[in-house]
Amino acid sequence: MAANDPAGQHDAQEAPSVARRHVPVMAQRVIDLLVPGVEFARQQDRRPVLVDATLGMGGHTQLMLDRFPDAFVVGIDRDTQALELAKQRLEAYGPRFIAFHGTYDETLAALATANTDAADGYLYDLGVSSYQLDERKRGFAYSYDAPLDMRMDPTARFSAADVVNDYDQRTLEQLIRRFGEEKFARRIATAIVARRSERRFSRTGDLVETIRKAVPAAAGRSGGHPAKRTFQALRIEVNEELNILRDALPLALKSLHIGGRMVVMSYHSLEDRITKKAFQEQATSLTPPDFPVELEEHAPVVKILTRGTEKPTEQEIADNPRAASAKVRAIEKIRPNRSNG
Repeated sequence: MAANDPAGQHDAQEAPSVARRHVPVMAQRVIDLLVPGVEFARQQDRRPVLVDATLGMGGHTQLMLDRFPDAFVVGIDRDTQALELAKQRLEAYGPRFIAFHGTYDETLAALATANTDAADGYLYDLGVSSYQLDERKRGFAYSYDAPLDMRMDPTARFSAADVVNDYDQRTLEQLIRRFGEEKFARRIATAIVARRSERRFSRTGDLVETIRKAVPAAAGRSGGHPAKRTFQALRIEVNEELNILRDALPLALKSLHIGGRMVVMSYHSLEDRITKKAFQEQATSLTPPDFPVELEEHAPVVKILTRGTEKPTEQEIADNPRAASAKVRAIEKIRPNRSNG
């Protein structure tokens, strides 16, 4: 996570320096995983195209542009503020960097900006960005009072306040349990509905206080901040993160050149399960077990490169505490897309 701004806001002059202070998670390892895909593209006399599907402040993209001086990098982000920040940071790279405003399930549209329909490498650094956490007015953090927002795209209309104030109690309970993996979901949902009957929520501080009263004190002492899981659930719901990820990975796998690679960093089990499932589906043969030969149209499309998940080193965590929960999975595409999808 980037260093917190004590004042809770970054002014326009501070923005570029904030980007420069940002430490990309597991930077060296994820770039190393992409190297063979870039080299294969060169062997095919093709100028490499890489996609940073979660551009953020542009840290990983800058490393790609430096490491692969002949490559184009398409950076996707729904956050208009982060896009402007990244554009400033990467201006010196000229047309080799292409910014795309959207979500990472808009793969084909993003690739079209680089005049191609396939990439040689994809990188996903999932979840909320350090920039979004550090910008207090965005309302992602439970550690200080701010507007109850949590929109990754500031131009979107639907916010965390809409969820908290308008969802019925049962729906609130279900999403807090499902997306937050919160065992006190019922107590929290009940408390939220009771509190909003008196006054609608508009600030994170009010929500944190309501959750704190609903969760047993002992649970807070042993399980971290009592609002952590609920805030995660609200953020996922507001930004449709899991639905977008489910759609995005198969689309990107289809839009990956043979020899290309995909690297996904996730920060909680829900993201990791979706990634694991998408990779395993394409890495598993569909040939019936009683067939004597592997059918080409049923053969695995990708090879899994990571055994389970890779995790950051102790030094990486010390340098960047946000990396502590990171899990990396990676694949290489080895065959054309299956005709049966």
